[in-house]
Amino acid sequence: MKLRLLPIGISLILSLSVLFGGWFLYDSYAMETPMNQIVKETPGVQEAVVKIDKDRVTIELSPASDANVREIYKSIVTRGASLIGSRTVHLDIKSVPGPALDAWWSKALFNVAQSMETKRFGEIPARLEELKGSYEGLTVQSEMDESYVYITLKDDAGNSLYKMLPIQSQKLGVWPNE
Repeated sequence: MKLRLLPIGISLILSLSVLFGGWFLYDSYAMETPMNQIVKETPGVQEAVVKIDKDRVTIELSPASDANVREIYKSIVTRGASLIGSRTVHLDIKSVPGPALDAWWSKALFNVAQSMETKRFGEIPARLEELKGSYEGLTVQSEMDESYVYITLKDDAGNSLYKMLPIQSQKLGVWPNE
């Protein structure tokens, strides 16, 4: 029995093309396109890019000036539940804090980290309000759900900073999205 390499090679290439082409089409049209649509229709989202991996959905988004990150996260997880499945959802929030707001957050981070580590989440709003006096025109909003503590900082100059701090701290580092 003599094997002919040319027909075997052509059928192998065609089979792999169909297999990976189908996988790519499924991934693009059945997963990412509907998830992109859900995210872009979510109130408070200006721009978004969705990347779906085997165990994680990463959403890089730019929030509107009046955005509520907790509501955005909740809406995406609820409306996209069938697409998300057992994957974790990670929001990578793009904001422009400006040097003064960024410096203020760096100083406030110690108090927030201490409250997070000791699981005294109720102290976070009070500590942020207490430190707010050192920054003229700063608006601080903090919220919490079963997964994250959401902190929104805005100043009169139009700068904003959004943070999602996981309630369950990681083994290495303080928070994975810092």
